[in-house]
Amino acid sequence: MKKTKNRKKLVEDIVHAIFFFLGMITVLCVLLISIYLLVAGIPAIKEIGIVEFLFGSQWAPTYAEPAYGILPFILSSVYGTAGALLLGVPIGFFTAVYLAKLAPPKVKSIVSSAVSLLAGIPSVVYGLVGMLILVPAIRKLFHVPDGASLLAAIIVLSVMVLPSIINVSMTSLEAVPKEYEEGSLALGATQIETYMRVSVPAAKSGIATAIVLGVGRALGEAMAVMMVSGNAANMPSLFQSVRFLTTAVASEMAYSSGLHRQALFSIALVLFLFIMLINAGLNLILKHKKEG
Repeated sequence: MKKTKNRKKLVEDIVHAIFFFLGMITVLCVLLISIYLLVAGIPAIKEIGIVEFLFGSQWAPTYAEPAYGILPFILSSVYGTAGALLLGVPIGFFTAVYLAKLAPPKVKSIVSSAVSLLAGIPSVVYGLVGMLILVPAIRKLFHVPDGASLLAAIIVLSVMVLPSIINVSMTSLEAVPKEYEEGSLALGATQIETYMRVSVPAAKSGIATAIVLGVGRALGEAMAVMMVSGNAANMPSLFQSVRFLTTAVASEMAYSSGLHRQALFSIALVLFLFIMLINAGLNLILKHKKEG
């Protein structure tokens, strides 16, 4: 009996050690990426000047007098992500509530499969469909010279963030204990009141995580955005071609060299810091609400 217990304890210790090792690998990867971006990105910021780099409105690295201002890229990324979330979050949230709480089993199965399929579509396909259908539609509908614009990028990104928001939110809502809802219904609340005032608040951390994943997907997308946004270094305007932080790196890294190449690593560093700050800020907000 004692040998059996010792053997079980040994197996548990080995499994624990394996999980700990794998977890440390993940942490190490994040640390290595952070260190590499800092080492590769800071020299260019020092040489260009942090004010000129972050708040300069002109990006012209190949000119005789080069300019390395990335403010148009930053604003385009912020506006594009905000617009995509403004469209995608309500649609994704209400779809998740419907699928988790109201949809018949057959409808839930069909829609869930469609959402999973949506998540598996490569980003280049989104970009191709947007370029062939969405861009001409915007040009005809709004009578603009070119439909490749910030608006097209927002619409494509709003579709691309839906799978993350729907799947994670739906999982969180399904994990809410049935006792919560049964107690609310027993007190006289309607089903909709119960779901919106009991289930949703109970699943708020999971829903917030879904939104963070959506932000990461929108901020980190490059190929689809490049194909529908026009990829021009302009200050953002809804019907004007723009360039995001990700597309600036993806479109110029192949032929860059010297300070230009270092500046692209600095753009990647800024993008990385944006995502880290968003995650940290949301975690602080959730922690504050939980303690309150």
